[in-house]
Amino acid sequence: MLVCAVYLARRHWPVIETGADRLAAADRGWLLVATAATSATWACSALAQQGAVARSLPARRLVAVQFAASAANHVLPAGLGAGAVNLRFLTRCGLPVTRSATALAVKATAGTVVRGCLIAALAPACPGALRSPHVSATAWAVTVAVVATAVVLLSGPLRRALRAVLADIRAVHEVPARAVALWGGSLAFTALHAAVVIAVTQAIDLPLPPAQVALAYLAASSAAVLLPTPGGLGSLDAALALALTLAGAPGSAAASAVLGYRLLTVWLPLLPGLVALGVLVRRRVL
Repeated sequence: MLVCAVYLARRHWPVIETGADRLAAADRGWLLVATAATSATWACSALAQQGAVARSLPARRLVAVQFAASAANHVLPAGLGAGAVNLRFLTRCGLPVTRSATALAVKATAGTVVRGCLIAALAPACPGALRSPHVSATAWAVTVAVVATAVVLLSGPLRRALRAVLADIRAVHEVPARAVALWGGSLAFTALHAAVVIAVTQAIDLPLPPAQVALAYLAASSAAVLLPTPGGLGSLDAALALALTLAGAPGSAAASAVLGYRLLTVWLPLLPGLVALGVLVRRRVL
């Protein structure tokens, strides 16, 4: 991950340097707001995970696990790090492996639905903000062929997994408090990440309305899933910078916003998160 980060930094160093200079002169009050929003995301992730299971989980340990999982997520691709950490924690709490895996899928499903609903709600308020770059017909054809092949090859396991997830979703909604925790935590988690980007853009005086910035983040984070790099390294950065640029932000300002967002949500918490992960393993919480 560090090698990839260094490579990308060297390749785009002039843009990063300009963005870093602008970020260094940013408003400290807005950066503090962004930091507070980042810190709250782990509690919201813990709330959503609690809502995905019927059994009560130890609250403090659950929050600590989410913090450690966010660091692990930046080491393995496509959320495998966070998934492995949460799976281990749930099994340590006495849940069977299959039930633990389904709980993770329920949480992921809720997050996806919430993200889609927020995009649908914000899109009418920001007409023209979701302009997409030109993609060749060949690229679309290859993408469709790969997806169709994966669906055909995995149709049986996908159907079984979908049935298990739907059964657990129904079970969660039989307990109103669990349903509120699942959907409320998922909504707050996504909204807080968007709030971090908004606060950073306000700190650097980016000339975009907050709703447009939030929509750009939601669209970029959804598109970054198509390239499952560790923690969205490279894919989310490029998608978010492109989304902000298409929305009307100057290139250097967009680079500053992306740099500030990634510093707060990835690079600064990374080392403490890995330390927390080691402590949780040593204490047999994981």
